[in-house]
Amino acid sequence: MAFYGGRGLHGQTVEAVADMIFAGEFREGDGIDVAALQERLGVSSTALREALKVLTAKGLILARPKRGTFVRPRSDWNLLDGDVIRWKFAAGPDDAFLRDLHEIRSIIEPSVAGLAASRRDAVHLITLERALQRMERARGDVTEVTAADVEFHRALHLATGNEMLIRMDVMINAGLAGRDALTHGAAGGADTVPGHRAVLEAVRAGDGDAAEEAMRALLPRRVRT
Repeated sequence: MAFYGGRGLHGQTVEAVADMIFAGEFREGDGIDVAALQERLGVSSTALREALKVLTAKGLILARPKRGTFVRPRSDWNLLDGDVIRWKFAAGPDDAFLRDLHEIRSIIEPSVAGLAASRRDAVHLITLERALQRMERARGDVTEVTAADVEFHRALHLATGNEMLIRMDVMINAGLAGRDALTHGAAGGADTVPGHRAVLEAVRAGDGDAAEEAMRALLPRRVRT
């Protein structure tokens, strides 16, 4: 089983079964032999049952009494769930997935930046500045630049003071982290620090229109598989 460091047995089991689904080992509509899967993973029936409950809640599988456990159609998967987005990137996102992610970010994030400009306080500005400085120091380190990028965008969501937008940052940031791993890891990838600096300065000035424009200028960088 492909266990992931820092996760308990429950989380490791969830990750292992999700990997199988996203890798295509279990396809849409396939039945899952739970007893065989338990033996393969070497976990208790309780651990596997709890893991399957998590995947059920995310729309990936369906357990039917007396009929068995099945992988649900992709149309039922919760594609706004942060883990589902992460698993999709780990399995290799296709162009359609990247396009959809880009479109939803293009709709949401300029508005987030504009709202942040009108509602930010001193603490928000300090957090944004620290994230940007972290990004500047990390140039060339894909993992660290990606973490700083996610931190910056999370701070923007927090600055809106809008609880629903703040909750949405889980989905946005999961997609951002996956996209950044591709973007910053690509040969000759452009430096995103100036674009983030433009967003920050507009937010600092309280200029919502400029913040939205700066964010739109930052977003067009798309990655193709």
